[in-house]
Amino acid sequence: MNPGDRVRVERADQSYEGVLLPSTTSDNLVVKLEGGYNIGVERADADVDVLERDVYDVGDGETSDSSEVEFDTDLPTISLISTGGTIASTVDYRTGAVTAQFDAEDVLRAVPDLAGRANYRGRVVANILSENMTPDVWQDLAAAVYEEIEAGADGVVVMHGTDTMQFTASALSFMLDAPVPIVFTGSQRSADRPSSDNVMNAVCAVEAAKSDAAEVLVCMHATESDDVCALHRGTRVRKNHTSRRDAFETVGAKPLGEVNYGGGETEVSFRRAHDERGEKDLDIQPELESEVELLKFTPGMDESALDVAEGKAGLVLEGTGLGHVHSGWTDRIAELVDSGTTVVMTSQCIWGLLDAGVVEGEDMLPGTAKVKLMWVLANAADPAEEMREPLAGEIQERSVPWE
Repeated sequence: MNPGDRVRVERADQSYEGVLLPSTTSDNLVVKLEGGYNIGVERADADVDVLERDVYDVGDGETSDSSEVEFDTDLPTISLISTGGTIASTVDYRTGAVTAQFDAEDVLRAVPDLAGRANYRGRVVANILSENMTPDVWQDLAAAVYEEIEAGADGVVVMHGTDTMQFTASALSFMLDAPVPIVFTGSQRSADRPSSDNVMNAVCAVEAAKSDAAEVLVCMHATESDDVCALHRGTRVRKNHTSRRDAFETVGAKPLGEVNYGGGETEVSFRRAHDERGEKDLDIQPELESEVELLKFTPGMDESALDVAEGKAGLVLEGTGLGHVHSGWTDRIAELVDSGTTVVMTSQCIWGLLDAGVVEGEDMLPGTAKVKLMWVLANAADPAEEMREPLAGEIQERSVPWE
């Protein structure tokens, strides 16, 4: 038996089933269970049956160091694009290091459960921590996704660090029209941790990329267990926890859909209206205005904080409550608008600011509003009017958290 094989381990009166992982010693077995956690048992105390061979097992107890992913004409083709992050990393069990070598074979070797679900193409756009993400990389990624779809990909999975995933997903929502799903996924916990979420998130993302929803989606755990992944619209999602596996939430509504993972069968379902596969023609508008700032107002903040927007093309203000800032800021904001800076207030504006020329951002998330403003300033004839229009589901008619 070899790492990657599905095994049943019986010890005393207990039985476990899961995927055999590499072990640091020959005396122990490490098995990843269906619930996502690992167990270790001593070989001498266990009876082991191999239930299913790893896709890379070449027989005679040996595995291949390299492999060719065979093309199956009956399966869709999914492009796997890496920008870095935890999910694109694999574990070198000889050293304990987590590395980010990435191609289609690497992904299948790390996540054997992906085999047989699709044909895969692997591509690296960047290998960076997500906190180092920049608009330039967003543009490179949009171009790569465009090229993959143009070359015949039936769906795209983008592997991305979780800290800034919502910003990149928003950017691609505005930069691309696509006739197929573009699904972002990541991992809150690295592959060397017993509770890693990388396997389930990757499998669910591939299933979502095969679905009929031609949207930019974020696919991450919906609960702390390995049972369901939520499918969030890229412009309405936010990371709300540093480490929980279900850290991502759709703000103001339920997610668009989900992927049921438990029980061995995966099933994609949608509960809300969405763009459908084939409805849109492939198009890209990757231009962005980089001189845009996002400023969060807090009580007692001095008006000089607005100096960050001096000479900039755009400013998004994140106000308190329904979108309030100190009433004494009105004149300074009006000066910014008069000088050519487009100022957007997220959520509902207070009286006075509309007269000062501020654009009402409705219920857009502040981060999404910044990304959208970067895009409309570079692409729209009337940026203020375009900011008021819903372009990619970023503005809702009303926010109903449990609808």
